[in-house]
Amino acid sequence: MERLKDKVAIITGGAQGIGEAITRRLAGEGAEVAILDIQHKKAQAVTDDIGAKGRNALAVKMDITDSQQVKQAVKEVEDKLGKVDILVNNAGWDKVAPFIELTEELWDKVIAINLRGPITVTRAVLDGMMSRNYGKIVNIASDAGRVGSSGESVYSACKGGIIAFTKTLARELIRYNILVNCVCPGPTDTPMMAELGKENPKLMEALERAIPMRRLGKPEELAPAVAFLASDEASYITGQTLSVSGGLTMA
Repeated sequence: MERLKDKVAIITGGAQGIGEAITRRLAGEGAEVAILDIQHKKAQAVTDDIGAKGRNALAVKMDITDSQQVKQAVKEVEDKLGKVDILVNNAGWDKVAPFIELTEELWDKVIAINLRGPITVTRAVLDGMMSRNYGKIVNIASDAGRVGSSGESVYSACKGGIIAFTKTLARELIRYNILVNCVCPGPTDTPMMAELGKENPKLMEALERAIPMRRLGKPEELAPAVAFLASDEASYITGQTLSVSGGLTMA
């Protein structure tokens, strides 16, 4: 089923983990996909593989904390693929540590990537979406933003901000037929989580015990929720927050 045929989608942080799974899923459903990621070689490898399967895919190197790079990256996508119909704000980063051990420099980095970054990318695509009276924005937040997460204080604050940003944009942009929703992954088996597991195996065991399904999620299990919200099957859904967390968070 190609629910996204003839659509152009931007996925930030699509070079690995959840972002890669989302990129591959959207391409599989017919979208032309663009990965905007600071890890350009990894992004290029993903888009090369997608291209080898007959899909149109583009990798653009972008530092999400640099507003000029963001604007240039979006322009490159528009020049090479055309109008941007779908934006998936997926890029994120964190360092797990108690709040009292964090430095101001780390606060700034976490906020720049996880909160200001998605806001900047969203602004860069909005003029085009508004002029065409169409757009789908799916923000990837986190259950940390819904219920908190020990060791992720500033990250949780950012993700809570993304949830609130989603709801407000949904209200403001509905007049332009731009629908904005949010997906919150629970603990997921990603490269970032793998690094955390090496540093703190006991934390990983505790996480798995806390999840009713008793296991971490897989990136491929999150991607279908994003694909649905990005499709016209979700034409009457906006401002919503959906957890994909194995039952860890229940609305």
